[in-house]
Amino acid sequence: MADNSMLVSETGRSLLADSSVLDSKIIETSKDNVLPGSVLDVEEEMPQIETRVVLVQEAGKREELLKALEEIKVPYIKTETIEELGDSDSPEFETVFVVSDFQDSVLNNLCKADCRVVGPPVVLHCAQKGEPLPFSCRPLYCASMLNLVLCFTGFRKKDELVKLVTLVHHMGGIIRRDFSSKVTHLVANSTHGDKFRIAVSLGTPIVKAEWIYKAWEKRDEIDFCAADDDFRNQFKVPPFQDCMLSFLGFSDDETANMEEMTEMQGGHYLPVGDERCTHLVVEESTVKDLPFEPLKKLYVVKQEWFWGSIQMDARAGESMYLFEKSESPGLKKSVSLLSLSTPNSNRKRRRLKETLAQLTRETDMSPFPPRKRPSAEHSLSIGSLLDISNTPDSSATNGETPKSCARPSKNSTPLPAKQSARWQVAKELYQTESNYVDILTTIIQLFQVPLEKEGQLGGPILAQEEIKTIFGSIPDILDVHTKIKEDLEDLMMNWTESKSIGDIILKYSKDLLKTYPPFVNFFEMSKETITRCEKQKPRFHAFLKINQAKPECGRQSLAELLIRPVQRLPSVALLLNDIKKHTAEENPDKITLERAIESLKEVMTHINEDKRKTEAQRQFFDVVYEVDGCPANLLSSHRSLVQRLETVALGDDLCDRGEQVTLFLFNDCLEIARKRHKVIGAFKSPHGHTRPPASLKHVVLMPLSQIKKVLDIRETEDCRKAFALVVRPPTELNNKLLSFQMTTEEPPKEDWLKTLCRHVANTICKADAENLIYTADPDSVEVSTKDMDSTLSRASRAIKKTSKKVTRAFSFSKTPKRALRRALMSHSATEGISPSSANESYIGSRLTSTSSLAVSDWAVQVK
Repeated sequence: MADNSMLVSETGRSLLADSSVLDSKIIETSKDNVLPGSVLDVEEEMPQIETRVVLVQEAGKREELLKALEEIKVPYIKTETIEELGDSDSPEFETVFVVSDFQDSVLNNLCKADCRVVGPPVVLHCAQKGEPLPFSCRPLYCASMLNLVLCFTGFRKKDELVKLVTLVHHMGGIIRRDFSSKVTHLVANSTHGDKFRIAVSLGTPIVKAEWIYKAWEKRDEIDFCAADDDFRNQFKVPPFQDCMLSFLGFSDDETANMEEMTEMQGGHYLPVGDERCTHLVVEESTVKDLPFEPLKKLYVVKQEWFWGSIQMDARAGESMYLFEKSESPGLKKSVSLLSLSTPNSNRKRRRLKETLAQLTRETDMSPFPPRKRPSAEHSLSIGSLLDISNTPDSSATNGETPKSCARPSKNSTPLPAKQSARWQVAKELYQTESNYVDILTTIIQLFQVPLEKEGQLGGPILAQEEIKTIFGSIPDILDVHTKIKEDLEDLMMNWTESKSIGDIILKYSKDLLKTYPPFVNFFEMSKETITRCEKQKPRFHAFLKINQAKPECGRQSLAELLIRPVQRLPSVALLLNDIKKHTAEENPDKITLERAIESLKEVMTHINEDKRKTEAQRQFFDVVYEVDGCPANLLSSHRSLVQRLETVALGDDLCDRGEQVTLFLFNDCLEIARKRHKVIGAFKSPHGHTRPPASLKHVVLMPLSQIKKVLDIRETEDCRKAFALVVRPPTELNNKLLSFQMTTEEPPKEDWLKTLCRHVANTICKADAENLIYTADPDSVEVSTKDMDSTLSRASRAIKKTSKKVTRAFSFSKTPKRALRRALMSHSATEGISPSSANESYIGSRLTSTSSLAVSDWAVQVK
């Protein structure tokens, strides 16, 4: 018999919510949309339909379902068989069946009876969100694909397709036969066909059928969503799926790199000429003709197709990147000879010369000089490699710079052939400034803007934090230099010897001081980010390959372009010095140029100071990461790392004699750390091996004010490169002697001791730092380095360390000796026992357990 629930809805209305498109049948049967101003003169109330949930078999045994139904206030009954429910078709109830197993025959019977069926996750999801049960004309097990619109392509087996469609419907998804912009995911079994091409062009995610199967396995997870990027990306169709690639015209290193990328992107590579090959990728700059006649089914494409597919994270259309054969040299020669033998040969020769001259000028106009140019060594000086014809206007007309650089030049008339030396250097300053602006614009337009663009095919190539780290303040630097370039252009247009070049630099000196330090100081971090992202993110690697091959880059990498701001200010300073040399003494610009040069030096000095501060901060964090257990209070804004020294301990106060000890000297303290012992099963960071494990172990962080004397121990046969520190910790009544032996040649011992004493004197506010150094004989302080390097000594130290480890491993009490002594001293003080008797009690009770000491100490505190 069915177990009827006593829970009744308060309003009596149906709590089923219609979350799909209403069809005609639903509209006809709906009773909720009656308008108040109906023309029907019916005053009797519309009958209210009560919603009832039927828990079938196992669903009725789940306590969480019962609680969920109570929360959404829906009455329910339990039943083992459908036959027990005699009034399932009653017009008084809106019956919804909850079935745990959608593979059972019960589901088929309910579907044949046109019943509404949901799975337990739907009920639990609605209870969690506080929402009513959703309406669905199909069995709905879970909502993991709710609002997803799927389309299929490349599936030939009908049974497999029917199974996939059924699972999608069970998870709340919608199926479309034809592809449109409303489709959210394309499930592809092949990379061919119109649907695949349209999906690539629209940036629609393309996934394998395994995505649906794996999502179904997670159907009982209430908060799971199949559209989650991390989950979906595991099943995306790689760009080179079903592709067999060969590479022609590339170097061995490039070929190896591209073959590795092919396998990473789901493809396979074959030797050139293999009939199984589907794509032949050609280096168009080196290959002029194919070594064989390609088959009709073979795509012969440029390398841009290869890198573009990786960047888009989907296979690009081959038609845009087909490789075209160039005309054979023999044919070109014959055509050339034929044309030169005609009556118009003189005119054609003249036209050819003009064309070659124009090409030569356009080549020289590029702001990126070619890498190999042998004639440049003899024809041009080192200081000026650029010609005045290289203006933004001429470069832009050749298509070598972005559109933002194509600003019409005011200098439309040629300048006089003969000008002063001051004019020549000023021309070079304007020339290089113009090219520098073009380079900065190329960096932004060709690299930064595409990376920041929203709606990229395949998703963002880099995170916003990475983009900001790479490019930094480049846009601000471009804004400043664009203004400088415009002012220099006006000056060159209206040139007179009295025109002031220095005023232009002084005008923007504050802007230079504001924009350059943030970029220059973090330039190394920018390069590291580029290198790391290029290795870890294939799409970024492909993006760089595509853009760095464009003429605007002059075959230079992004890192090579980004170094230009680092080099620019010193270059401008040199040019200003050159202009100053060719400026007459009576010229007012002479003094202005000196001020301009000083302002640039101030900017560069500020950059160097900021860079030192940045490096100091990085060194701080390096120490923290390198030293295990490093105190957090070491990090301070007023503290800076002065020097690091590698030593060996010569005493037993801080650690065992002969242990390797590293001293980190800061301006107000001394961090002492020993070499960390090797541990089996080292800790692995859950975030990956971004840093090596800590190699040092913290011993003590000592303020320099505790150092009372620095002993320079004389050099003898038994004592080499040794020194000692006389320190007095605040908890001790007597001084301690800490002795070390330097293990490196740099810095020299004398320099190290002077540096240490100078910072000790600064800390304790004393001017006589030299008075802190004392010379001592090794015998007087009982220091010797004779046995530090002997084999026997090293063996004995190793045995000593091993015995200590074994002792600690088999010790019944892990409480350190000092902790035991401190606990006993505290206990004896409260009881009125003298320190001497306390020591005797300590010796007599060495085997006292830790727990008893803790209890006694706690009891004393309570008293």
